[in-house]
Amino acid sequence: MSVKPLVAICGTTGVGKSKLGIELANSLLRGSEKHPYRGARIINADSMQVYVGMDVITNKVPVEERSGVDHLLMDYKQPGEQLTGPEWIKDAMQMIEETHNMNLLPIVVGGTSYWIQHLIFPERMVSLDKQGIGSQTPPTSRPPQSESLTNALAALPPELLELFNNLPEQAPTADGDPSSAHKLHDLLLALDPLVAQRWHWRDARKVLTNLRILHDTGRLASEVIREQSKMTPRPRYRTLCFWLYAKPDVLKTRLDERVDQMIEQGLLDEIRTLRAIASIDTVASERQSTDVARRMDYTLGIYQAIGYKEFHNYLSAQEPSEGAFKEAVEQMKLGTRRYAKRQVTWIRNKLLPAVNAANAESQVESNAPVVPTYLLDATELGDAWKANVLDVASRITSKFLEEESLPDPITVSATAAFMLSICDKATDPVAVLVANQRRACEICTTDLDQPVMVDGAQWDIHLRSRGHRYMTGKGNKSRHQSSAGREGGGDDGVNCKSESLGNP
Repeated sequence: MSVKPLVAICGTTGVGKSKLGIELANSLLRGSEKHPYRGARIINADSMQVYVGMDVITNKVPVEERSGVDHLLMDYKQPGEQLTGPEWIKDAMQMIEETHNMNLLPIVVGGTSYWIQHLIFPERMVSLDKQGIGSQTPPTSRPPQSESLTNALAALPPELLELFNNLPEQAPTADGDPSSAHKLHDLLLALDPLVAQRWHWRDARKVLTNLRILHDTGRLASEVIREQSKMTPRPRYRTLCFWLYAKPDVLKTRLDERVDQMIEQGLLDEIRTLRAIASIDTVASERQSTDVARRMDYTLGIYQAIGYKEFHNYLSAQEPSEGAFKEAVEQMKLGTRRYAKRQVTWIRNKLLPAVNAANAESQVESNAPVVPTYLLDATELGDAWKANVLDVASRITSKFLEEESLPDPITVSATAAFMLSICDKATDPVAVLVANQRRACEICTTDLDQPVMVDGAQWDIHLRSRGHRYMTGKGNKSRHQSSAGREGGGDDGVNCKSESLGNP
C-alpha cells in the first residue's frame, strides 16, 4: 500500500459530490505545517463525464464554477468510444502519481462507485489488457491454457468450439440478433458456468468480454475469482472515503428539479447533436479501418446517459407531440431516480463491505482503519451544508493528512449512525457470484430461444411482480382451457409449470 494519501468522494447523482470536491481543494490552499499538500486536483470518476462536450446531459460542473481547480480524466474520450473500468483505473493511477509529485492531494470524485472501489482495492477486477481485445493482431505471446480451460474446451460441441476460436469483433445486440447473443451465452455457460450464470444472455457485451478473458489469458475467470476470494482486500493507497448521502424523499424532489433545469439549459439540443454524430460517424466508419470502426460504438459510452434513450421516440417522431414530450420527461426523471437508488445499493452492498473487511483486519494489525469511511448528510442545503458536510469533511481531511486520530464514523451524525449500521454483506467474490446467479422464469418466457432471466437476489420480488402474476394467471387459464379440451377430445394445452431453463 502506498503511504501517500487519496481522498475519494462517492454518492448518488445530484447530491453535491463535485461541490464538496472543489470546496475541499480550496480549503487546502492555506496549507499546514503538518503535511506537504498545498491544494488538490480532482480526478473524475463519473463514467459519463469522461466524454468530450455534452456538459448538460452529463451534469459537468461549468468551468467558471470550478474555482481554478484542475479536473482530470474529464472530456478525454469521444462519444461512442468505449472506456472500460481497468482502462480508467490505469489512467487514474497515472494522474494520482502525477498529482502526488506536485505536492497536491488527489481527490477522486464521481458516482461510478464500481470504478472507485476497484481503484482503492486492487486485484478484485478480472481485467483485460488493451492489447488483443477486439484486435485482429494477436498478442505476441499468450500464456498457456489452464487445465480447467483445456478440459472445458475439449468438451465443447464443434459449433461452440468454432465460435470460441472465432469470437466476433463486436457483441451482437440482443434485439437485432438474439440468436447470436444467446449462442455467446451458451458458449460461456459451457466453459465457465459460475460466471455465465451471473449475466443475462441479453448482456452480450459483458458475455463477450468474459469470453475474451478466457481467450486472451488462457484461464477461466472463475479461477481468478477463486484465488481472489482467499485474500482480504487491501487498499492501493492510504484512502479517506466520503459518502455523500441525501434522504430519498428530499433527493427525489431535487433530482426531478434538476431534470427540468437540464431541459432549460439545452438538454434536447445536446441529444440532437449526439444523434447527428452517431448518424454521420456510423456512415463514415464504414469507410474507415476496422480498428476505428470497432472502437466507436454508438450504443455505448455517452449514449447510455440518462435522457438519450428516453427522448428517442419524441425526437424521432415526424410531428413530436406535447404528450410525447411530457412522457419523455417523466421517463427521464424515473430513470434518474432509479439510477440514484442503484448507486446507494452498490455502496451499501459492495463498497462498504469491502471497506469493513479491510478495516477489520487493519484494526487487528495496527489498531486503526486502513480506509476510514464517513457518511456526510447532504439532505439539507444552505447553512446546513456547511455545518453537516463541508466543515465535517474539512476537519476529518485535515486530521487524515496530519495522521492524527480520526473520529468514529457513526458519531458524525444520526443519519451516519443509521446508514452505516448495516449487516455485512459477503465480500468473497465467489459467494457474490453465487448469490447473484440469474434464473430463467419459464412462466414469463414466451420464446424458449429468448428466456426471461432474473437476478437470483431479485427472484422473490419477481414472483410478486405484476407481470409475473399476469403470466401466471394467463398460464392457469390456458391449462384450464386445455383440460376442458382434453375432456372433449381436444389437443393438449401449454405446460406452464415453473422450472429452470438451464440456469439454476
